[in-house]
Parts: sequence; structure tokens; C-alpha cells
Amino acid sequence: MAVFSQIRERTLYRLMKIVCGVSFMMYGYDAGVLGGVLLHPPFLSAIGNSTNTWTIPMITASYDLAACITAVGIAFFTFNIGRRGTIILGNIAAVIGSVIQASSYSVAQLIVGRLFTGFAIGCISSAVPTYLSETGIEIGDRGPANAFNAILLISGVPLAYWIDFGFTKMFTQAIWRVPIIFQCIFAFFSGGTMWYLPDTPRWYYARNRWEEGDGVLAQLNDAPINSENVQRTRREILAAIEAELEANSSLHWKQFLTMAIVDTTRVKIVRRLLIAYYSKLRTTIRPHKHAGHEAKKFGGSIILSSITRPSLVSLIAGVLNTFFALGCVPLYFTIERVGRRSVLLYGALAMTTLITIFAVLVAIPPTQAIQWTGVGIIFTFLFVFDYAWQGCVWLYCAEIAPLEYRHIGGAATASGEWLMTFITVFAGPIGFANVGWYFWILVISGNVVAVLSVFLLCPETGGRTLEDVDYLFVGGGCTGLRKDTGVGRESVEGLDKKKAAQVEDDVGV
Repeated sequence: MAVFSQIRERTLYRLMKIVCGVSFMMYGYDAGVLGGVLLHPPFLSAIGNSTNTWTIPMITASYDLAACITAVGIAFFTFNIGRRGTIILGNIAAVIGSVIQASSYSVAQLIVGRLFTGFAIGCISSAVPTYLSETGIEIGDRGPANAFNAILLISGVPLAYWIDFGFTKMFTQAIWRVPIIFQCIFAFFSGGTMWYLPDTPRWYYARNRWEEGDGVLAQLNDAPINSENVQRTRREILAAIEAELEANSSLHWKQFLTMAIVDTTRVKIVRRLLIAYYSKLRTTIRPHKHAGHEAKKFGGSIILSSITRPSLVSLIAGVLNTFFALGCVPLYFTIERVGRRSVLLYGALAMTTLITIFAVLVAIPPTQAIQWTGVGIIFTFLFVFDYAWQGCVWLYCAEIAPLEYRHIGGAATASGEWLMTFITVFAGPIGFANVGWYFWILVISGNVVAVLSVFLLCPETGGRTLEDVDYLFVGGGCTGLRKDTGVGRESVEGLDKKKAAQVEDDVGV
């Protein structure tokens, strides 16, 4: 870590953003790269031209399933290795998985490689948003940083698509092996650079590594350890640790089974972790999923498949994926002005309206006008979804998770994403084939639930430190309806000093 010890303040945080962004770009790239080559003859030849109808879905879904299981499993040990260690571990696994996949000559080997990359993405998706949120010094840092991260995440999908598209003009094994091994470039840069970067000051303090926490905090502030800014942030972090330790005494795993109806913890730990889980779960089924690749599954591909010119379908799918990446761009400039709650709430309302219109278009007899209207709806939905429920959700879930459980919050968010993605891969085509347009009622319901849950349960976290967020949930009830809890940074300053002193006394500092 001495390599970057002289880099301080904004320059250091920019480097952290770039490294995390490259990891998330690999996340997006890896999610899309195999879909563009699955049905091409060189790939099918390499896996023995299997005629089993479950072969391709299993290859595809093994990645999603591994990411989901990993996101749950790593919650038990990532607090010990830290946010930084989890990101490094994910990049190492990505290299291993990419090499195994690119050298595959059997379905079994390919699935093993997919499991490794799924493990990698599970680690990265659960740790990166937390790392970015906890290293932001200014209150306004977290929003743009996570929006930038989301831009690179979604940019990885069209990048994979266009690389696949270019290589499909060849008829050798390179058509799929080169695009898959290409993702190692992301992993080498991100994992290698992260090795020399520090972990977050909040993690160091939570692990009682006081000197390292002080050092990173001073480095990010570009100020002496005894400066007022450093000491104030230090007090707030220690106060949050103490408050959460007190809440732990009333926490029991059985409360999770009640879906947070019973949550006796003072700062509502159970509710906050379940919000993180369901935030991704309830909006993951969406009409663009797998559009243009993965064998024309459903959603956008239903309408696109009705357009008879293959070259036009490929072009629309490519533009669709590229357009998807643009949704997070305005989020970068507006997230701190508009606020997280407004973005999520009005975004969910818009998505509900659009998906309802889309369902009507699917239900009525198709014409060319209806098909192109459907394409327009998909484009609009993609933009709204990416703006409101891609980058903003990763940010919000990282902010509301308590410090002692932020690794679990990140894991919950990632597992919700990947669980519903896995279900979508299998249930989507089957559901649409069996019940037709009625399937979209389920999708509409998910978006309606998103509107209600944000309105009732999700308070605004913008304009506050991560430590202040704890106090937004004190008292329970419909926390989303509160205008202000009356507990801000200034009003807890005395409490911060008292609790920080108590923590220091407890550990003998």
C-alpha cells in the first residue's frame, strides 16, 4: 500500500472510483459476453454439439446461481477480510474462471469456469458499493461515485455485445475464446491496483485497527490526524459502532423470519437489511432481460423476434444495449440534487406505467406499428430503469446498511439481484410460453410493490453522513413518511463525543 501513500484527498478517491468502476465494468462484461456466442457453430462444436435442451440454459444460469450463492456465503467471512480483500478475491477468481472457460472443450469444464466467475461477481457486486460509500469523505461524494460505477457496469454489457458481434464474422475457435479471456484485462488492473490501496477507515475502526483507520481518514481528508474534520468524522464513526453494538443485544435471527414485522433493535437492523435484499429482488424481472442475446428469451426480444430481418434485429439489439448504458449518465449529475428517495419513487412509478403499456402491446394482435411502438417502450423503460433502479439502488442499499452489517447488506443486495436473475432465465420463457401476456401481470406487480415500499419504508439518505443514517430508523414505523427525524449531524455531536469516548475506553485507547 506504500505505492499510493503519497496520493491524498480527491486524487486518492478518484483512483478508488476508477478501480472500483473497472471491477464493475468486468461485472457487466462478464454478464453479457457468453450470450453473444452461445449459438454459434464454433462454440457448439467445442462443447460437443450437445442436443440436450438444458445444456445452454444450464451454462447460462450456472453463472447467475453461483453469484447468488456466493453473495450469501461471503457474508459470513467478508467482514474479516474487509471490503478491499473481498474485491481482490473477486478479481482473482475472475481470472481463474476466465482461463477455465476460454480453454474449455466440454460442458462440465465450461460450467466450472462459469461458477468461478459467478463467485467473482458475487464478491465484487457485494463489496464495491460499500467500499465507495465508506471512503467518500464529503457527503456529496457517495452519489456521483456510485453513479459513475453504474455507468461502467452497464457499459460492460454493450462492450461485450460489440466485441462478440465483431468476432462472429470469424469461423474459428477464437470467435468465443478471445472475448471470454479478454475480461482478464479488467481483473488484472482492478485487482492489482486494489492490492496497493487501503481499506475503508470505517472497516479499520470496526476491526479495532485504530492507527490504520486514523491514517486512511487523514489521507482521504489530506489533513493531520488531530484536525477537526478528521476527529469529527472519527467520533461519528465510533458513535455509530457503539450504537450498533448496543442494538446487537436485542437482535435475533428469528426476527428475519418475520420479514421485519418484528424488529426490536433500536436502529432497526433487520428492516434495513431486508430493504437492501428486496430492493434488487423486486425489480430484477424486466422486459429487456436478455434482449438481443441469450437466444431471444423474452421481453424486448419478443417484439424484436417479430422483425424478420436478422441484421436489423442484431442492430436494434446492439443499439438497445448501448442505450441502456446511457441511463446512469444523468444520475451522476442529479443524484445529490434530486435525492435517492425521489429517484427511486418516481422511477418506479414511471416503470410501472411503461410496463403496463408494454403488456397491453404484447396482448393485442401485432402490427408493424405496434412492434415499433414496443421497441420505443423498451428503450424508454431501459433508460428509466438504469437511471432510477440501477446505480441508485446499489448506492441506497450501501447507505442504509449498518456499519457492523454493511458487508451483509451488500451481500443481501447482490443475492437479491442474482436470485431473481436466475429465476428469470428459467421461469421467464416458460411463464410466457404457458400463460402468454398474463405473465406481465407478475412484472407489473413487482413494480407496484417497489412504489409502495419506497413510499412507506425508505427515508431520504442524501445530505447525511453514513453515521447519521442510523438515526433515521430509530423508532420504527413508516420511516419513509417522515419528513425529518430531528436528529442531524449537529444534534448528535454531543452524543458522538460521549459514545466515541466510551468505545475508546472499552478498548483501552
